[in-house]
Amino acid sequence: MEKIIEIQHLSKSFGSHEVLKDIDFSVSKGEVVCIIGSSGSGKSTLLRCINLLEKPGGGQIIYKGENILDEKHDVYAYRTKLGMVFQQFNLFENHNVLSNCMVAQRRVLKRSREEAREVAMKYLKVVGMEQFINAKPKQLSGGQKQRVAIARALSMEPDVMLFDEPTSALDPEMVGEVLKVMKELAEAGLTMLIVTHEMEFARDVADRVVFMDKGVIEEEGPPERIFNNPEKERTREFLKRTLKQA
Repeated sequence: MEKIIEIQHLSKSFGSHEVLKDIDFSVSKGEVVCIIGSSGSGKSTLLRCINLLEKPGGGQIIYKGENILDEKHDVYAYRTKLGMVFQQFNLFENHNVLSNCMVAQRRVLKRSREEAREVAMKYLKVVGMEQFINAKPKQLSGGQKQRVAIARALSMEPDVMLFDEPTSALDPEMVGEVLKVMKELAEAGLTMLIVTHEMEFARDVADRVVFMDKGVIEEEGPPERIFNNPEKERTREFLKRTLKQA
């Protein structure tokens, strides 16, 4: 399978605190990878380094054969190839739903108004939000906002979608509607890298599960092996604790 993103020896520190240590990791086309682990294990920082919201301290991020951390690389162009969905939605409060999904297409991809609208409507239908195109974010529930945020990211037609705990800010009854949309996207063959604490979702949807602990990838593999027969003691402890709470 074609590797879309390949990470080699990636490190990141905040002051003297080393958050990521020598991370090696890749995501292939059409693959759904879920990253799990305790709070503070480096999961979100890894995602933020991949899309360069945080500047890595060392290592390489290879995208389509080129190290995007090289000075000569066009970071802006690279970023347009990554869709990002955050915990807190990050919608433009002064724009309606349709406009939220059109702004970046118009500004960054230079699409015409007609094309941007057509693409936005296509993805708002995918997430079940097409009837809310004139609503402002404050009129929506948390689950609806997150579905719009997913449609907005999809409207850029990225090579890979990054999700940073997309359900953690939602009320429990809204979590299902967002996970359902993500499951449908996975089934449609979208390449997805998901930081999540939803273990059932990771077990059902992921092609590969990565367990992070204290800034390193402790273990990775198919979900059935990670969940049913983890090799590492730390993975076993984490899953025992997490699955007991569920």
